[in-house]
Amino acid sequence: MQKKGRSKPRIEPFVPGTDHNPKEMKSWVKRTGFNTYFSGEMTISVNESDPNEKNDNAGFDLEKGLNWRGGYSLKNEFDPISGRARGNREDEIQPDSVSGNELRKNESNADSVLKDAPGRTEIQKKRNEVDPVLGPKDDHGKVALNGNGILHVNGEATPAVPPAAEPKKEDKKAKGEMEIDVYPEAEQPNHPVWCRPSVMKYGLRDNPGFVPLLYYSLQHYLSLAGSLIFIPLVIVPAMGGTDGDTATVISTMLLISGITTILHSYFGTRLPLVQGSSFVYLAPVLVIMNSREYRNLAENKFKDIMKELQGAIIVGAIFQSVLGCSGLMSLLLRLINPIVVAPTIATVGLAFLSYGFPQASSCVEISIPQILLLLIFTLYLRGVSFSGHRIFQVYAVPLSVAVVWAYAFFLTDGGAYDYKGCNPDIPSSNILSDACREHAFTMKHCRTDASSAWRTAAWVRVPYPLQWGIPTFHLKTSIIMIIVSMIASVDSVGTYHSASLLVISRPPTPGIVSRGIAMEGFCSILAGLWGTGSGSTTLTENVHTIDITKVASRRAVELGALLLILFSFFGKVGALLASIPQALAVSVLCFIWALIVALGLSTLQYGQTSTFRNITIVGLSLFFSLSIPAYFQQYQPDSSFILPSYLVPYAAASNGPVHTGSKEVDFAINGLLSMNMVVAFSVAFILDNTVPGTRQERGVYVWSNVLDLVNDPTLVADFSLPRKVALFFGWAKCIGA
Repeated sequence: MQKKGRSKPRIEPFVPGTDHNPKEMKSWVKRTGFNTYFSGEMTISVNESDPNEKNDNAGFDLEKGLNWRGGYSLKNEFDPISGRARGNREDEIQPDSVSGNELRKNESNADSVLKDAPGRTEIQKKRNEVDPVLGPKDDHGKVALNGNGILHVNGEATPAVPPAAEPKKEDKKAKGEMEIDVYPEAEQPNHPVWCRPSVMKYGLRDNPGFVPLLYYSLQHYLSLAGSLIFIPLVIVPAMGGTDGDTATVISTMLLISGITTILHSYFGTRLPLVQGSSFVYLAPVLVIMNSREYRNLAENKFKDIMKELQGAIIVGAIFQSVLGCSGLMSLLLRLINPIVVAPTIATVGLAFLSYGFPQASSCVEISIPQILLLLIFTLYLRGVSFSGHRIFQVYAVPLSVAVVWAYAFFLTDGGAYDYKGCNPDIPSSNILSDACREHAFTMKHCRTDASSAWRTAAWVRVPYPLQWGIPTFHLKTSIIMIIVSMIASVDSVGTYHSASLLVISRPPTPGIVSRGIAMEGFCSILAGLWGTGSGSTTLTENVHTIDITKVASRRAVELGALLLILFSFFGKVGALLASIPQALAVSVLCFIWALIVALGLSTLQYGQTSTFRNITIVGLSLFFSLSIPAYFQQYQPDSSFILPSYLVPYAAASNGPVHTGSKEVDFAINGLLSMNMVVAFSVAFILDNTVPGTRQERGVYVWSNVLDLVNDPTLVADFSLPRKVALFFGWAKCIGA
């Protein structure tokens, strides 16, 4: 009964707004694992501090789970990860008021308010009825629920009581009750996404035996062959390197990829992630090598550019290591959200619009079959399996390359590219016949025997540090690589999050992310010392491979890394890979770059993509990432006469419109603003962190906390460093979980 003299509080009806649809938010929570405080249960708040106060704004806060006026809340906040109540109550869910009589009075008042409100949602509660979630209630007892569904009543563990049968929907409709279905049909999980068991065939610490490990390791690295070996096929010829230089760089990249993968597996995030040369570094490498000072070099051009790249990569890697070890990465994680990551990663692939097919079209009889075969394998034959293995989906790149490479070999051997009186071994500059000069381009890009790498490479050669000479350090290139290393860290953050949810069903802690970024910086220092021409980061495609193969064994990745190190010692292996026709390699990269664009945009699923705020931020980021670099790239009147058309966009650093009086600063600013990913990251980062928006709308990444490692022993074994190593590096904040 309502007491006399007290006005009835007005409970506004729950009408989903245009930007806060409960079904949309809850389905978004299911997909991303974001731990919001929004719940399907209503939180009823009654403020009895002033009985005469008009309660027009009575209601509940969807994000905080608390009443707006600070009154009593019947529903306590519950942590789905640890299975404990949040706040200072630890394992107990207790009423805010001290007396149990006050709690009963609040409940009866809340019930009467809801029943008396016409057209409102009717919630009937009985004090003696079993609660379907927390079990039997006791006025003075303490009730808690752990993650295993075990009730703790007054300190004693009891099994949870099954919920009482609910009335049918027809009965509810007949009674005039309104039902709010928070989840869509067939989408009603009992726990968040990160609490679900992993569906991996082999988990992180599983050891299926040497023979299966050998098979799975080869399977894993063959699926990443395009990302591991094709970057040298692009950058070394553009730097003026010979076929032998290309083979040496490929062998060096195999060695560094193997070493850094093992280091990251033991001392980084400890996730089964392969380290290698990332496409994030490809655009800045092309910018630096096409600067004015290197355009007209004829002697030692390759080594001079490589030493410049080595120095810039080392400086950027040191910055990345400091970012992780100092704990600054944990602060930066608060500002990096999927709305920032999505356009940044997408523009990594969009940056090669002018380079992709123009280079692949140098031999269309090879590139077009290669692209078509990749599409057939990955899309039309992806469901075909042999003995339970989806061969075409996992090995799409190596299978298609082998088929087209054999096809190109038969064309070459059959005389398709033989021209009377023309020799493919003679450089184009030494050809005197006009007819042979016309066919020189075709012979160079289409013939499988055009590369001299196999004939000149040694059988055994061990890559060693500083093999190209002492690195050179300049401010202009160092500034570029510092910014690029930060963007590479943003790319890795999204990869860590996706891989952790896939493999361990739980997001990593900020300390684990910082530790991984610090280790990536150290690995890039090794890449700079050995001279791979690119920094070392986590390969984003690795997560896709794990998802397809369902193999997340750390031992499989480590065994594959050892095989890479072994293969790097045989010079003929690098020479064989270097002899792949460039048109074939670039056509594979066109496919990979397109996947990177789609992979970046798919990150938008972690936020509410239908809101005007997010649509505007992503749209502006993508537009300006293509438009601003186009403005900077037009200030190069002499570059178009010296460089090939597909390299002209990467020569804007020397001819940009920025003139500050310092050539070093001018080069750095013009170079950075001519790169698509830098502009996209800058625009998205500023807008997302200045435009107001809810956590659900922004799709804020959720990270586990240190207490999760304490409460869950399995996480300690998954993520924690060896004890002696952790004690030795105890001064570094990145070591913490």
